[in-house]
Order: sequence, then C-alpha cells, then structure tokens
Amino acid sequence: MDFDTIAAISTPMGEGAISIVRLSGDDAIKIGGKIFKGVAGKDLETVQSHTIHYGHIIDPDTDQTVEEVMVSVMKGPKTFTREDVIEINCHGGLVSVNRVLQLALRQGARLAEPGEFTKRAFLNGRIDLSQAEAVMDLIRAKTDRAMNVALGQMEGRLSKLIKRLRQEILEVVAHVEVNIDYPEYDDVEEMTHRMLDEKARMIRQELQKLLQTSQQGKILREGLSTAIIGRPNVGKSSLLNSLVQENKAIVTDIPGTTRDVIEEYVNVRGVPLRLIDTAGIRETEDIVERIGVERSRQVLKEADLILLVLNSADSLTKEDEQLFKAVEGMDVIVIINKTDLPQKVNMDRVRELAKEHKMVTTSLLEDKGIDTLEESIASMFFEGSLEAGDMTYVSNSRHIALISQALHSIEEVLSGIEFGTPIDIIQIDLTRTWELLGEIIGDTVQESLLNQLFSQFCLGK
Repeated sequence: MDFDTIAAISTPMGEGAISIVRLSGDDAIKIGGKIFKGVAGKDLETVQSHTIHYGHIIDPDTDQTVEEVMVSVMKGPKTFTREDVIEINCHGGLVSVNRVLQLALRQGARLAEPGEFTKRAFLNGRIDLSQAEAVMDLIRAKTDRAMNVALGQMEGRLSKLIKRLRQEILEVVAHVEVNIDYPEYDDVEEMTHRMLDEKARMIRQELQKLLQTSQQGKILREGLSTAIIGRPNVGKSSLLNSLVQENKAIVTDIPGTTRDVIEEYVNVRGVPLRLIDTAGIRETEDIVERIGVERSRQVLKEADLILLVLNSADSLTKEDEQLFKAVEGMDVIVIINKTDLPQKVNMDRVRELAKEHKMVTTSLLEDKGIDTLEESIASMFFEGSLEAGDMTYVSNSRHIALISQALHSIEEVLSGIEFGTPIDIIQIDLTRTWELLGEIIGDTVQESLLNQLFSQFCLGK
C-alpha cells in the first residue's frame, strides 16, 4: 500500500532524559536528511540501514542549530511499519522535541493519527489485528502477569490458534463445495454428517477452552474492579492505604471523612486491582456526604469484587446487616478490622451473614492480616492456574464476544447434524464461524472498526 510520511512524538510528554520523534513512510529518510547535519557531512540517505548517527538538527530556512541529536535510520521492510523509519533522539523536554517535530512537519511530513504507526504495521501485513491490539495491552499492563499475557498475544499465540481453526473450517467448506459443484468426481470422498460432526466437536472444544481463560485474561487486561465498602470509620481508607502502601486517602477518627469515590491501581500477587474507596454508606443529612453515598451505591453495582469491612470493636448494626443483603450473589471478602481493640462484634452472627463468603481478620493499625487478604484475592480469581505458561489467554472484550458468537455458530452446526439437516445448509453456520474468527485477526473486519480500534492508541505508537 502507498502511504504518505507521518511523524509524531513517541515518548511521553514532559521532562526526561530523552524524547523521540518518529517518522515513517517513503520520504521519512529524505525529510530527516533535510533537517539533519551529521559529522563530516554524513547523508542519511546513503548510510546503512539500522544504524544510529550523531549530529545536529538544523532549521533549513535559517541554518540555525535547533538540537543535538542521535538519529536512527531503519529502511523497510525490516521495520515495525515495513516502511522506511527514522527516530530522532532529542534531549527530553517539551520545547526541544516540539521544535524538532515542527521542522519535520514543515518539510513535508504529516502529523500521525493516534495508533497510526501500529495501524500501518497491520495494513502492511507485518502483524494481524489481534497482535496490534496486544501492543496497547502491553503498554497498559500493570503487572508482570498482564505483561506476559500481552507478550504472548503480540508474539502471535492467539493468532496461530485462530488461523489453525479457520484453516480446519476452510478445508471442510471447500470439501462440501466440491461435492456440490462436481458430484460426478468419484475420486473426491463425500463429506458425511459423521465427518462433519467430528470436525465441529473439535472446533467447539478449542473455542470452549479459550473462553475458559477469558475471565482471568480480561481481569489481567482491565484490572479487577474492587469496591471497599462499609459503615463510616470502620477502616476503609486505611485498607486502601495499606494495599497501595501509600497515604492516598485521608484517615481520621471522624465518621464521614471520605465523601467521594477514590480510585487507585494496585498489584496484588500479580492481579491488577482497581481499588475504589467509597464513602461510608449510611443515612446522612450532610448534602455532600449524601452525594458520596449515592456514588458508593453505584460503584457497588459495577464492582467485580467487594471488600466489606466491619469494625471488630463495634457491635453489628442494622446498616452492617443491610450491606450484607446488598452484596448477595456477588464475589465478597468480609474483613473484620481493628482486631487490636477489645472485640465487641458477634462473630457467630458475622459468619451467619457471610455464609459462603471468605472472611479475613485484620489490624491495619498494626499492619496485620494484609498478606492473608492478598492471598485470598489471588486464590479467589486465579487459583494458581495462571502459572501455566503454555496456555493461550483471551483478554480482549472484542475477542471474547467474537469467540462466544463463533461458539454459538458451531453449536448450530452440531444441532443441524443431530437433526439430519442437509450438509449444504449446515455449511452456512460453518462459514459464519469462519468469518467471526476472521474478525479477531482482521481478515474479515470493516474499516470503521479499524479506525475505532486504533484511535484508542497513544499518538506516537
């Protein structure tokens, strides 16, 4: 495909040791050569590929030196985009890197759209769509486990499996088409319901295996939305601070200190938790606190995990019991806090209300019980199975939805076989399965979806 030359800053904005301006396209090296002055008059267009060169960025209009730089030259197709690419390594800082970018744009480059470098890598056939999406997952990974899953997908682990399944389906569809179009060919074996049933069951099994990993994969990608709830002054903000290991939330003995929802990401045994410290849920006349309580109730409905905190030094109240009712059917860990104080809570009643939910005792003041809590969270969602390095994890919501639809289509194929539906009719659902799996890797995807996906990327990626 023919594209114009794009440019963008590929490092985070702000102060730092180095900032990088990246250019990609047929004229990338030519444009770079117009603004780069190397030692001994070195010309970027004649240097070897995959080499780096010291020199200065010069404004061609004024001959003024703008920056002292190192320029990497990488000639296509052995680059990320399969186009000619140069990367100008400047000093870190907003002013210097912007001046270099503006010079590149004045010489004929166009400012890249969000994710356009990765989009070109996909459109030029270097990576498929699932690998392109994994690039953003890798950038956003918040734990080692999340990074490993993204790396596996970026290396094509999911792609290879999807391509293999699509090839199996394609061979069956082709076999059926030959039987229909050339019935007189005696040397082509006729596709039977039994043969089709065997293939369909194999494909169903593979899709089911993928969906079994989807909950864990999605949690690793997006984080586990974890709401800390309880009455005022039971230690919710102290729990947030203990897990984050930083004083993010204000802690006082005054009930109702937290009046809004506080969010923070934390790594708990490889599980990314999006911790949400809520305002204490109670009836109040304070207008501001009442808004916070309403927000807390909304967070409660959307959370994947609830940490329900009780005060060991207080008797159970009607509000405590109402919270237990509010979280029925959810994943909950009950935390009995302030065990360093004389116990007043009725533990038998707590166990009765908690039912099958896990219970952990803590003294956040003395930093006791946090390890047990972290262990409980990790075991609840992963049970150690994530250590299997050879498994293919599905973490992307789009992929999960498409695999679910493909599984439904293959179930329709099996139902058709069971009822003796003619094979040429069954083939329609089989072809639909093939198309749905193709959307995962980008073989059968619409341009509007591509634009939407890549728009979520950062500008220089």
